[in-house]
Amino acid sequence: MDPVVATLSILVLAIAAFVSNRVPLGIVAIGVSLALFFTGVLTLPQALSGFGDPTVLFIAALFVVSESLDATGVTAWAGQIVIGRAGTKRTRLLLVIGVLVAVLTAVISINGAVAALLPLVVVVASRAGIPTSQLLLPLAFSAHAGSLLLLTGTPVNIIVSNIAAENGGRAFGYFEFALVGLPLLAGTLIIIALFGARLLPSRNGAVMPTDLVRHARLLRQQYSLSLDTGTLLGPVNGVTEVVVPPRSPLIGVKLCTGMATPSGDLVLLAARRGSEQLKGQDIVVQAGDALLLQGTWDDLARHTEAPDAKVLAVAAPAQIRRAVPLGRGAKRAMVILGLMVVLLATGIVPPAVGALLAASALVLTRTVAVAQAYQSISWTTIVLIAGMIPLSTAFIQTGTADLVGGWLLGLVGGAGPHVVLLVLVLLTIVLGQLISNTATVLIIAPIAVSIAATLDLSVQPFMMALTVAGAAAFLTPIATPANLMVMEPGGYRFGDYWKLGLPLALWFLVVAVLYVPVVWPF
Repeated sequence: MDPVVATLSILVLAIAAFVSNRVPLGIVAIGVSLALFFTGVLTLPQALSGFGDPTVLFIAALFVVSESLDATGVTAWAGQIVIGRAGTKRTRLLLVIGVLVAVLTAVISINGAVAALLPLVVVVASRAGIPTSQLLLPLAFSAHAGSLLLLTGTPVNIIVSNIAAENGGRAFGYFEFALVGLPLLAGTLIIIALFGARLLPSRNGAVMPTDLVRHARLLRQQYSLSLDTGTLLGPVNGVTEVVVPPRSPLIGVKLCTGMATPSGDLVLLAARRGSEQLKGQDIVVQAGDALLLQGTWDDLARHTEAPDAKVLAVAAPAQIRRAVPLGRGAKRAMVILGLMVVLLATGIVPPAVGALLAASALVLTRTVAVAQAYQSISWTTIVLIAGMIPLSTAFIQTGTADLVGGWLLGLVGGAGPHVVLLVLVLLTIVLGQLISNTATVLIIAPIAVSIAATLDLSVQPFMMALTVAGAAAFLTPIATPANLMVMEPGGYRFGDYWKLGLPLALWFLVVAVLYVPVVWPF
C-alpha cells in the first residue's frame, strides 16, 4: 500500500475510533503505532519510539509532582486560604476561583487542578447559596486558559515546544507561554463574569463532595465526641468511619471503646448499631455495626483499603486526607516543586531530566510512596501521547503533511499567512471538541510545519497558535476530562457547554490568529 494512502487511512480510522468513544483511548493509540508498522510505513523502532520519547517521560514525571501537592494538602491549603477570603459575592468568587485554578493548572495540569479544587468549590457554592452549575464550568474553563501560563500547564505545550525546536525553530521558554496565557485568562474571566450568569443553568448536581468541617461535626454529633475538628482530622492523624461487612472475622469479637487494635496502630473511638450508640466494656460486634477508628492516615488507609480488609470505609481515608491543609510532607513537596521550576526556567538541564529529578526526590524523601507514584500517573494519557507521536513522524516522513498542506494552501490560494493560520486553528478547534486535544495537535502540527516551510515562514507562531486552539475545548463535555469531571457535580447536560463555550472559543480563535503572530512574527 502506498505510504501516504496508508497514513491517511490510519488517521481516518483513528479519528473514527476516538469519536465513537467505544474503543479505549490507549487501545486506539497502540493500534495506530502497530498499524504504521504492519503497513510498512514505519519500522518497528520508529513505530514504538513514542514510548521512549523524552516528552512522554516529562509528562509522566509531572503527574507525580502533581500528586505530591494534592496528597499532602498543599492544594487544599491554597484553596482554603484564597477562596476563604473571597466572600460570598458571585462575581468575586468567580474571579478568585478562576485565578486560583489557572495558577494551579500552570503547575500541576488541568485535570489535577480541577480535581483538587472541585470539592472545595462545591462546598463554597453551598455555603454561599450559589448553584454549583454557576461555578463549576467556569472552574474548568478557567483551567483551560491557565494551561497556557507555563510550559508545564498541559502536555500540548511540551509537544509544540519540541516540534518547534525540531523543525527549524526553537523551544519555547518556561515562562514564555504567559505572553499569550495572560491575555487568554483575562479575556476568559471577563467573559465569564459578564455573561456567565445568563449562559449557565441554575442547578445543583447530584454528587456533592465531602465538606471536611461538616463531616467532622457530624461525626462528633453522631458518636457524642467532645473532640474538636483539629483533633479529629489533622495533618498526621485522622479518623474514619467503617462498617463491619457480612462474613467479617470481627463478627462476634468483643470490643470496648478506647481499645487499640492488636497491632496498636488504630484506636476504637466509638461504635453505633443503627440509631443506637454502643457503650460499655463488652461490645459484641455484629454485621452492619459502624465503628469510628482513629490513627495515622497511613494506618487508616492500610487497614481499610487492603483487599483483605476486615471492615469497609464509609469514606476513603485517602480522599478525606487530601482535604486536610498542609499534611505530612507538604513542605518537602513545595521545596521540590520550587527547585523543579528553577531547573525548568533556567534550562540547566533538559525538561524531562528536571521533572524526573523532582519525581525521584519526592519518592526518595517519602513525600510520595512508590505505589502512590505509579498510581498517580494517568497511563491513558501517557499511552495516548506515546502511541500518537509515531503518526506525526509518519506524516512528515511519508510526505503526507506536505500533501495535506498543499491542499490547504490550494484552498486558500494566496490569501496570506493569517488566513492559512485561521484554517489550521479552526480545524484544531473543531477536531478538539471530538477527540483529545493532545491527539489533535499531534495530527495538525506536521501539517502546520509543512505549510510554514512551504511559505518560508517561522514555525513559532504556528506552534503557539496550535496550543491556543488546542486549549479551546469548551463546546462538549467529552472534549477534555476536566469538562467531564464537573458534569455531574454541576448538574450539567450536554447542551449546556456550548452556550458559554462558544464565546470563549471565539476569543481563543481571535488570540491565536491575530495576537500570536504579533508576539511571534511570521
